[in-house]
Amino acid sequence: MNQEAIQQLVEQIKTLCAGRERIQLMEVCGTHTVSLFRSGVKSLLPKNLRFISGPGCPVCVTSQGYLDAACALADRRDVTICTYGDMVRVPGSTGSLAERRSAGAKVVVVYSPRDALKQARLAPDRKIVFLSVGFETTTPGSAATILEAAAGGVENFFILPGHKLVIPAMRALLSAGDVPIDGFLCPGHVSVVIGADAYRPIAEEYRKPCVVAGFEPRNMLEGIARLCTQIVENRARVENVYPAAVHDEGNVVAREMVDRVFAPADETWRAMGVIPQSGLSLREEFRRFDARKSLSVSFGPDVCPPGCRCGDVIQGKLDPNQCALFGSACTPLQPVGPCMVSSEGACAAWYKYGGE
Repeated sequence: MNQEAIQQLVEQIKTLCAGRERIQLMEVCGTHTVSLFRSGVKSLLPKNLRFISGPGCPVCVTSQGYLDAACALADRRDVTICTYGDMVRVPGSTGSLAERRSAGAKVVVVYSPRDALKQARLAPDRKIVFLSVGFETTTPGSAATILEAAAGGVENFFILPGHKLVIPAMRALLSAGDVPIDGFLCPGHVSVVIGADAYRPIAEEYRKPCVVAGFEPRNMLEGIARLCTQIVENRARVENVYPAAVHDEGNVVAREMVDRVFAPADETWRAMGVIPQSGLSLREEFRRFDARKSLSVSFGPDVCPPGCRCGDVIQGKLDPNQCALFGSACTPLQPVGPCMVSSEGACAAWYKYGGE
């Protein structure tokens, strides 16, 4: 880490922010939220530069109805649920997957959908359901696994679709107008797939600067400096300070594979309602892998726990410590909402590293 370069960027940002009442930047990605805290970058920046968390934590934006469907599947004796670890402890309206597992349900933590496919091949007498959540970063893995299962004739592998798309969520936030956003620090991981050009409608139609950045302190600071420069100069365009991983067009091969397996669909986001064309459904050719169709399970209503403000946190409407449950009724050991569970959750970051 080049300390001199970091200090220069910090001073540049302070100069840009001087004399302005407030600049509000939204870090769309949950990894940025955590990295800003963990690296100490947030503590170096001027107080009138405010960061607000966006709907970029995949676990946090997953609706209560999805979690309840996953728990209902876990209750079936012939079903094994395979999931990323963060999903296990998120409370549904009737408990969590962790509680189901303690009661004897088969819930397995995996690192990829392909691990779930391996489970299906090892246990042909069981129905293996992978909780297929995440943004564009993880969708290609799900698509590749579906193609592999189809080619291999695996009949007992299914997914519970829950993938979401970043750009429609950004549009929904800006169209709602509830939170003043001056610019977006755009996610590095997602942008590897969708490319920097994907944010051009946000810059051009909504006049909001967008800068794609990685997660190291210097790269984040460079992205923040570019955003502040655009805001001060009253410009709005897309910049990419993460060219080692992100290209303008993204990963074309990955996107084509996703398009072969999935089609855009309306999707329910936690506390945000249904956002048109913000999710993905399996195309007809692969619909048999959809647990909703093949195992007759449906998503219930998105009813959040009483007092939980996760929905407001992921929309930038309030900081985690403004929730009455934060740090008292809701802690990492006894979470009420997903933002305190997920390793990318804003509430977990504020609790662990201390908010402002």
